[in-house]
Amino acid sequence: MDRPSPGAAREMADALAAWFEANARPLPWRRSYRPYEVWVSEIMLQQTQMERGVEAFTRWMERFPDPEALARAGEDEVLKMWEGLGYYNRARNLHRAAGMVVERHGGEVPADPAALRALPGVGPYTAAAVASIAHGRDVPLVDANVGRLFSRLFDIDQPLHLSATKRALDGLAADLLPPGRARMHNQALMELGALVCTPKSPRCSACPLDTRCRAKYLDLVFERPVPAKAAEYIPMDVASGLLIHDGGILVQKRPPAGVWAGLWEFPGGAVEEGETPDQAVVREFLEETELEVAVAAPLPRVRHGYTRYRVTLHPFLLTLAGRPRQPALHAAQESRWAGAEELAGLAFPAGHRKLLDKLAASGRLDRLLAGGAIEEEPS
Repeated sequence: MDRPSPGAAREMADALAAWFEANARPLPWRRSYRPYEVWVSEIMLQQTQMERGVEAFTRWMERFPDPEALARAGEDEVLKMWEGLGYYNRARNLHRAAGMVVERHGGEVPADPAALRALPGVGPYTAAAVASIAHGRDVPLVDANVGRLFSRLFDIDQPLHLSATKRALDGLAADLLPPGRARMHNQALMELGALVCTPKSPRCSACPLDTRCRAKYLDLVFERPVPAKAAEYIPMDVASGLLIHDGGILVQKRPPAGVWAGLWEFPGGAVEEGETPDQAVVREFLEETELEVAVAAPLPRVRHGYTRYRVTLHPFLLTLAGRPRQPALHAAQESRWAGAEELAGLAFPAGHRKLLDKLAASGRLDRLLAGGAIEEEPS
């Protein structure tokens, strides 16, 4: 891999700047480049598609327009506002970091990359993005889009996740960075990767750097980046129950640490070897809440994925089999009997929210809470 000469780097930076000026998307955090807005956008766009990120960003800014507003909010509200984006630790870290920004920096998001990295949830990339895009600091950055772009421009023949490759990418980003132009230059690189140098259908004819692209010259565009070993996904069956009593459904709040910390859920858990989902939900209810329940009817199954797991959620409508009593909290920090309006205001993991949305969209949630019956639907 040959690194660009200073002259070549300047020409590439100029071509990128002209392309970005003509093709930059009108994203809401680009209107004023407020450091808080840039920071929130960078956290939201981790593991999130742009369209969904823009929608969530707009909603978030209406409720939490500055670090002070976010720091004052309760965790339940923060998690609810984050619902649909997944990876809820991002929201928790953002909430904690907002408090630190208020306490340590007078409510102003710092410009120094080291100070930014001291905030929860801010790693090297996010610190570089906020420092360069929001504050104009001459700090290079490499995200997934830039890594893919560089792998083709400079014909990098090693997987991008390797430490040596990451160091090479950082060096290339530093070589190409034009002094005093980091804000637009870094965005141009990321935008070019997102819109033109895409993973499966790169539009080389629209690229301002196509004449300098080694992979195009060598006919290796579709061979770069070199793929890493494919991830192995683990199937998992989970049973959960909607226990209705006096017009409410039992929900419980997960512990403050661990998977889906602080989110609300319907009690349940993994289906163990040798048992059926309906047997699992009865067992889980007894273990978690000490309530004896019986299965009244199956509800439509829900499939979703997180990290390395591919989950099939088997939900059931339940009735009390024993005497009514206060649910125990063996797997939760709080529980309540929630009606439809309250359920809509709580933050749930993706699978449970999908189930609620499915039932609410058809009107069956209201019928269930009113004591009506439900028929099983095809999954």
